[in-house]
Amino acid sequence: MTDLLRVNDLHVGFRTQGGTVSALRGVSFRVRAGSTVALVGESGSGKSVTAQAIMGLLPRSARITRGEILFHDEALRQSPLAPAQSDGTVDLAKLDPTGPGFRCVRGDRISMIFQEPMTSLSPLHTVGDQIGEVLLLHSGVSRGDARRVTVEMLRMVGFPDPARAFDTYPFELSGGLRQRAMIAMALVCRPSLLVADEPSTALDVTIQAQILRLIQDLQAELGMAVLIITHDLGVVANVADEVVVVYHGEVMEAGTLHDIFDRPAHPYLKALLKAVPHFDMKPGERLVPLREIRHQTGHLLKQDGAAAHSAQGADKAKPLLDVRHITKSFGTRKGGLFGVAPKAGIRAVDDVSFHVLPGECLGLVGESGCGKTTLSKILMRAVAADEGEVIFDDGEKRVDLLKLDDSALVAMRRRVQYVFQDPFSSLNPRMTVFDLVAEPLVIHNIGDLAYRREMVAELMRVVGLDPRFLNRYPHSFSGGQRQRIGIARALALKPRLLLCDEPVSALDVSVQAQILNLLKDLQKELGLTYLFISHNLAVVDYMADRIAVMCAGRLVEMAPREALFRNPMHPYTKALLSAVPFPDPRRRLDLTALMEGRASNPQAWPEPFGILGGGRYDMVDLGGGHFVRARECPALADLLEAAS
Repeated sequence: MTDLLRVNDLHVGFRTQGGTVSALRGVSFRVRAGSTVALVGESGSGKSVTAQAIMGLLPRSARITRGEILFHDEALRQSPLAPAQSDGTVDLAKLDPTGPGFRCVRGDRISMIFQEPMTSLSPLHTVGDQIGEVLLLHSGVSRGDARRVTVEMLRMVGFPDPARAFDTYPFELSGGLRQRAMIAMALVCRPSLLVADEPSTALDVTIQAQILRLIQDLQAELGMAVLIITHDLGVVANVADEVVVVYHGEVMEAGTLHDIFDRPAHPYLKALLKAVPHFDMKPGERLVPLREIRHQTGHLLKQDGAAAHSAQGADKAKPLLDVRHITKSFGTRKGGLFGVAPKAGIRAVDDVSFHVLPGECLGLVGESGCGKTTLSKILMRAVAADEGEVIFDDGEKRVDLLKLDDSALVAMRRRVQYVFQDPFSSLNPRMTVFDLVAEPLVIHNIGDLAYRREMVAELMRVVGLDPRFLNRYPHSFSGGQRQRIGIARALALKPRLLLCDEPVSALDVSVQAQILNLLKDLQKELGLTYLFISHNLAVVDYMADRIAVMCAGRLVEMAPREALFRNPMHPYTKALLSAVPFPDPRRRLDLTALMEGRASNPQAWPEPFGILGGGRYDMVDLGGGHFVRARECPALADLLEAAS
C-alpha cells in the first residue's frame, strides 16, 4: 500500500426505532502522504460521519457495516498495541474504537481539529494542560518536558506569548486563538494525518485566512497529510490537491483540484459552484441554489408593500434611518474582586454615523468584536447608547428612537424588526411554528384569531414553506427552514426596516443562496429596507447597494458597492477583500495583504490612517459617496489627489 489512508467501500448505518438509516453508502477515496484532500458537501451529506469513522468516534447508535479504512504508517510497525501488517498498515474499521490499539493511533498518528473550538476545549482546564495531556498519554514524557514542548507548539501555531498562553483558559481567548490552541493540541505529537472538520467555518474571513495559511505552513514543516472537511468551495480552491464531493452518503465526483473546478461533470457539483457568491457576478445575476424556494406573496402583505413603494417614490432622498454619533462603552472589572474602575472600559462603538435610504440595503461588514452587533442592538434599544441619536422616519414624523418612552417604543418596534444569526437558539423550542410566527401579532394585539391564522399561513407561503407544517416544532426543520421561519416572524408586523445580523453565516453554501435570493425578492416585492450585517464581503456584495466597513468600534470606510470593490482605500478594507476565498484555483488568497494578522490593529495602519501621528480622524469625502476615515496630513493630500 503506497497511500497514507485508503477508504474502500465504506458503509455506516445508524440504528433507529424505525430501522437502520444508511449514512454512508460505498464511500471510497485516498489520501497520499503529504497531500491535502478536501471532502466537500452540504450538511447531512456524510462528511463528518466519514471523519468520525476514521477517528473511531462514531456514536453508539452507529456502526460500520461494510468496507475498509486502511491506514499506513511506518511507526505502527514498532507498536505492540496496534495489530499492523508487516508493512505498517492497519484496518481501522476492524479495530475496537475503545481498545488500546485504536488509542495508540488516534491522537498520536491521526489527529483531528473539530469545528467548534469552544465546545471542544474543557472550560475547567488551562490550554497548556489540555495540550500537554496529549503528550503525557502518547509519549510518556515528564511533565516538565511536556510543558516545554507545549510552549514550543503554541509558539509554532502563532500565539504572541506562548508561555503566558499555557496558563490561560479557553474563555480568555478569541475565536481565532482558540482554534490555534486546537491545532496545537492536534499537532503536538506530530501526526502523519490531520483530519480538519470545518476548521474555519465559525471564524471571520481574516482569521480564516490566517488559520488556512497556518495549516499549510505546518503541513510543509511537519510533512503531514491533511483531510479537510468543508462546504466552502473557496476554501477548497485555496488548500486542496484532490477533491471528493459527497451527497447523501455517496461520492458524486472525485478528482484533482483543477479537474473539479475546470471540468465539473456531475450536476450536483455544478450546482454547488453556481451557489457560491463571488465578486465577479454581473449586474442582475442571481445565485442558483440547489433547490429553489418557491414563495408566494399574498394580499395581506402586498397591500403594505405597495404603500411602501409609493412612499419610497415620494421622497427617495429622505433617510429612513439616520444614525448620528453613536457611542457605547462597557465597563471592565479592575482592581480586585469587587472594584470596577469608573473610567475603565472597552469602547465597543465609537462615534458611528451613517444613514439608510428607503428601499436600499446598507451592508455593515467587519470582524467579530468590531461592534456590529452592539450597534444593531442599540438601534433596537436592546442596549442603551452612551451618546448619539437614532432618527427614524415612521411615515408621519421623524423620531429619535433613543428618546422614546416605553409605550412609544413598543409601537415603533412594529416598524423595525430583527433577523437573528442563529436560527435555532432564536426560536423557542417549546412553541409550534404557528405560535412562533403569530406571537408578534398577539403581543401587539393585531387582529382576531381568524386574521392571525390567515396571516401566518400567508407568511409561511411568503418564505416558501408549506402552511401544513404549522403544528411542527423548530427541531423538526433544517437550518435553512428555521431561518425562513425567523424571517416570517420578522415580517409578521409588516415592518419598513429589517436588521439582518449575520443571517446566513451558520448555513451551507446552497442554503445560503436560497436565503439571500429570498431576502432580495422580498425587498423588491414588499418595499423593505435592510441593514445587512456580515463579516463576509462576498455575501454583502451580492445583497447591498452601499457598504460600510467597521473596525475597532469605528466606521473606517463607506462607499457604493461598486466603488468599494473597484477602489478600496483603507488598509483594513483591502485586508477584508483579500481574505475572501474565491472558488477558483487560479485566484489564490493574497495572504500578504493581511499584514501578518495586524490588519485589524489601528496602530499598524500606515498614514494617513494610523493612530500614531495624533490629530483628529474624520470621514473624508473622496467623491461619489465614497468616504474613508483619515487624519489631516500630507499623506491625506496625496490620497485625495489619487482618488480624483
